[in-house]
Amino acid sequence: MAVSSSILFGFILGSLVVASADNFYQDFDVTWGDGRGKILNDGELLTLSLDKASGSGFQSKNEYMFGKIDMQLKLVPGNSAGTVTAYYLSSQGPTHDEIDFEFLGNLSGDPYTLHTNVFSQGKGEREQQFHLWFDPTADFHTYSILWNPQRIIFSVDGTPIREYKNAESVGVSYPKNQPMRIYSSLWNADDWATRGGLVKTDWTQAPFTASYRNFKAESSNNGAWLTEELDSTSQGRLKWVQDNYMIYNYCTDTKRYPQGLPKECNMNLLAQYMVVRLLYKLTKKQQVERLKTACYDFGFTGSGSYAH
Repeated sequence: MAVSSSILFGFILGSLVVASADNFYQDFDVTWGDGRGKILNDGELLTLSLDKASGSGFQSKNEYMFGKIDMQLKLVPGNSAGTVTAYYLSSQGPTHDEIDFEFLGNLSGDPYTLHTNVFSQGKGEREQQFHLWFDPTADFHTYSILWNPQRIIFSVDGTPIREYKNAESVGVSYPKNQPMRIYSSLWNADDWATRGGLVKTDWTQAPFTASYRNFKAESSNNGAWLTEELDSTSQGRLKWVQDNYMIYNYCTDTKRYPQGLPKECNMNLLAQYMVVRLLYKLTKKQQVERLKTACYDFGFTGSGSYAH
């Protein structure tokens, strides 16, 4: 099979960016915030702060065309309502690509909302949101993005929470042509971030601070991540997260899409139809195994009774 020029370019660019870790001076620039972003401990720790005057942010020195990115974050503790800590990959321009983690603050005692999104050619609106199964402010946790030509996998402490598959076969664009930098920022978004903007930032709690450590990037042209996919154990962990901690999925929001769900979502319905037709030609044991494989290959990871 021929390799597209964009993917080949990604491999070539990737070969120039070797795995790196634990030196923010080497890997990042604090780009805004007038001193509110700080690199500390000989480059091992980076902090961003937000007060009423300004937030802060940083970006990577390198660009990445496919890769596996890990970062440990400890989020703003206490009453973080109105604040957003964003950690994402992005290119630039009106037709940019982007892969997002955004952490939406909340009142003390209420859970953070972890917001994920994927943009391709400037189009996003592919949101999935989660609550976490731990307190993300009490300690550092690892948030990872695996981005290869076939899929994007979002993970937390090694547990996959979302998989976004390349759906170019049904006419959906996929981020594969534009190298992206890593960005992070801490900013005030109390017009929408917490309960739709009903809860405002309490500036008496400022400054708000998020902390980062143990950055690692793999972006060489011979890494296992280039063809990595979820094995059966990881599929089970993904289903556990989505069954228990997902609070929004654009692919089930029929009110938002009254004229029909996006094409990549409808792949699930096509999968069901194809699977039903296929089952007539298989033994019962073959039916169960093929059904499990086919449903996963088409991204059908929701709960259901299709294998019974």
